[in-house]
Amino acid sequence: MSEILQSRKSQLFLLGLLTGIFLVNFLSRIVLAPLMPEIEKDLGLGHTGAGGLFMVIAFGYSTGLIGSGFVSSRITHRRTIAMTAITCSMAFLLIAFSHTLWTIWLGLFFVGVATGIYLPSGMSTITASIPSAHWGKAIAIHELAPSLSYLGAPLIVEALLILCSWQTIIALIGVASLILGFLFLRVGPGGDFTGEAPTLGNIRMLTGRPSFWIMAILFCLAIAASMGIYSMMPLYLVAERGLDRPLANTLIGLSRVPVIAMALLSGWITDRIGPKPTIVAVTLINGLSAILLGLLPGRWVILMVFLQPMATACFFAPGFTILSRIVPPGARNLSVSLTIFLAYMMGGGFFPTVIGAFGDAGAFALAFILIGSVTLLGLLLMPRLDLQEPHKEDPRA
Repeated sequence: MSEILQSRKSQLFLLGLLTGIFLVNFLSRIVLAPLMPEIEKDLGLGHTGAGGLFMVIAFGYSTGLIGSGFVSSRITHRRTIAMTAITCSMAFLLIAFSHTLWTIWLGLFFVGVATGIYLPSGMSTITASIPSAHWGKAIAIHELAPSLSYLGAPLIVEALLILCSWQTIIALIGVASLILGFLFLRVGPGGDFTGEAPTLGNIRMLTGRPSFWIMAILFCLAIAASMGIYSMMPLYLVAERGLDRPLANTLIGLSRVPVIAMALLSGWITDRIGPKPTIVAVTLINGLSAILLGLLPGRWVILMVFLQPMATACFFAPGFTILSRIVPPGARNLSVSLTIFLAYMMGGGFFPTVIGAFGDAGAFALAFILIGSVTLLGLLLMPRLDLQEPHKEDPRA
């Protein structure tokens, strides 16, 4: 059963707290990217092995997404959100105190599991607590978390590496996640309803809709163009473009400043012109910018380091709005979990590993060109994307 919070102040407080939890949640998955030159050196990894660490997180994340419905259907979305933040903290502390690659892999897997469980419950809580007319703006605010994480991760890493080891940075993020988890459990409003666990019936309901598969493919391409490229960008700029690590991480961090405005703008545009036209425009720009990231010569690549993430950030507000529209209210967590499960395995796990393999062959740029080309092919699916009208909220919710 969904719920609508009566107080606008409560809605804003909930949205701010969830955005903070999602920020640390997302930071936990991407902070390895700016740390990767140090981790490679410390653990003796090659580029393919480095990309494999992201694959471990992707496996855990996908496992968490699939299991999220079973958890939230038993303990409510509110307790699920708090549990994910606390579990992520424990996993990061395990990594920080690990002395072998196997225990690091284990910790990364549980980071993935915890962060994967969060997203369906977070999105269900937002769409149940805020009127559908404002979903685009609300989801855009929530999606500031990835943008702020992309901005903050390299800058935090460069500031703290002067003072401490990469393991200490990991531990500090774990402590922040622990604090937010207990804070939400104590004072967080909303989310006091259960989710829907996967069953053969509701899975058939979803997978029988062409719109579900189209959105799964589009999310895969969007995650590949955002997290996939970002995960390997520091190695690309250092190993193939000849920048030193501090400069590369600083540029990547600064490139996320305009992304914050673009993420908010995409939510406003989604509510004004609709999610489908917004996604068409974003997918086109996304594909072209990834291609140019690989094609532009010399220091011209720095221009695309700034422009490419601005395009990818605009996808998720209309994307999650569509996922919330194509199913009944009670199944929104399932729609998000199954879509992101399929998309993240490919976009967040497989693609970084492939990019790393291309990097070992001295062909990082070719990998980006291929990702951009496949993204443009996604436009061919748009005529078949059929949206239903949003389901009316239960007045008792």
